[in-house]
This record gives sequence, C-alpha cells and structure tokens, in this order.
Amino acid sequence: MGSADVVPGVSGGSMAFIMGIYGQLLEAIAGFDLQLLALLRRGQWAAAAARVHLGFLLPLLAGLASSILLLVRPITWLYEAHPEFLFAFFFGLIVGSIVLIARHAHWGTSGLVAMALGAAGALVFVTRVPVTMPHDPFTLFWSGAVAIMAMILPGISGSFLLLVLGQYQHVMEAVKGLDLATLVPFALGCATGLLAFVRVLRWLLARWHGQTVALLVGVMAGSLWKIWPFRTVLESTTNAKGKLIVLRDALAAPADGGTLAAALLLGAFGVLLVVGLERLQERRGMAEMGG
Repeated sequence: MGSADVVPGVSGGSMAFIMGIYGQLLEAIAGFDLQLLALLRRGQWAAAAARVHLGFLLPLLAGLASSILLLVRPITWLYEAHPEFLFAFFFGLIVGSIVLIARHAHWGTSGLVAMALGAAGALVFVTRVPVTMPHDPFTLFWSGAVAIMAMILPGISGSFLLLVLGQYQHVMEAVKGLDLATLVPFALGCATGLLAFVRVLRWLLARWHGQTVALLVGVMAGSLWKIWPFRTVLESTTNAKGKLIVLRDALAAPADGGTLAAALLLGAFGVLLVVGLERLQERRGMAEMGG
C-alpha cells in the first residue's frame, strides 16, 4: 500500500482490496471514536486494542511507513526515468483486481448505474489539470484530508490528487527531508479526513454492499486511463527546483517492440500476482475453516 501511494495514479486502497484486507482496514480505522476514548480513560487497554484491531493495524502501519520511507526515492526515480515499466506493473495489478473484485458486485440495474457513475467520476478526476496552490499549514491540512479520502478508495490515487492540488512534489520532498513543518499539518489533515470518510464507506458497504462494490469497480476501471503505461506530454511546466511537471498528457503507442514486450511481461506479472494472492487467501480461509 505504501509503495502504491507514492506513485501518482495508483491507489493504496486498490492494494488493500487486492490483499483482501480492505474490510478489516475500514473496521480498524472506524474504531477510533469516542467509545475508544472512554475505554482508554477507564484503563481497559485490552478492549481498546481489540476495538481498533491493534494486532492488525500496527504491522500494517509499520509496513506503510517503512515502504514510504525506503521506497520513495527508487519509486520516484522510476516514475521520472522509466514510468512505462512502473505503470505497466500497476496496470496489471489493477486489471487483475477488477476481475476478482467484480465477482462480489451487484450486477442488476442499480449496480450497473453505480459502476458507470464510478467510471465517469474517475475519468473526470484523472483528467484534471494540476493547479498551483500555496504550501501554508492550512492548505497542507485540507490537502491531506482530501488526499487521504482518495487513498482509501480503490482506484483513486491520493498521490495524483496531491499532484492536481500542486502539493505532490512539495510533500515528497518533505518526506525525503523529514520536514516536520510540512509533514505535521499534512498528517493531521490525513487523520481527520480518514476518520470521517471511513464511516461513510462502512455505512455504504453495510447498506448497499453489492452496489458499492460495483461503484468501486467502476472507479478502478476509470482510473486505468491514468495508469496506461504509454503517454505523450501535451503540456508541461517546471517547478521552482527545475523539475518537469506534466500538466496535460494523452494516451500513446509504445515507442518500440522491446519496450512493449517488457511492459506486457510486467503487466502479466501484475495480473498473476493478484491471482496468486487471491488463491493464497482462499487456501488460508479453507485451512482456517478446516482447523
């Protein structure tokens, strides 16, 4: 999830869906509420830990933080130097996960409408032109709150939303340099947005599960436009540090046969990885039932 969230266009929520931990993740985040504070105030530590699924959440957060800190440099380098290979792999991951997740969707009229709305919304979102915004604490706070909503949604990239808001490069540089003046308001915004949005998602999944899954499938399908590995730049600019910022791009064909072959292999590996993870999840579930 951490490595996916570093890449503009790829969603950490998609990775959670692929790994089969999405529902548990929502439950764990939703546990941070007033009841948790009451348990902590009464010293009921075990009950408080169970409420937020601490045994699940701690290793997940450790993996997220470690991945972002360790992979932010190589992944941002790949994003700049060889984006076609990076996106080919993630494209395969998303295609494989769409096929698997679609089995749990409702495919009646309401489900099809939800999927169409999700796909249309994702397409509108991923074709937005990045804007220039200030980097003051208040802007960083609400940017983090909005971006984390996208990060938890399969198919919507929080990193891309930061790119649209003109905050991506600034936040990535802050992560590399551990700039707390940037990271603290951004993290507070992320926490605030996450706690609020997760409750909306849980309510939708509980009330209209099949239609909500169909909506998420549509969002993931619409996001594939942004993850297509081969693109041509239509409009760009440079930031204060001289780095290229793409404002508008379009789909393109591969430059040569070798690049196409490598991209196809990486995409196929992504699909096989998703299928393999799904099989492992099924076997583990059967083993637990048998035990």
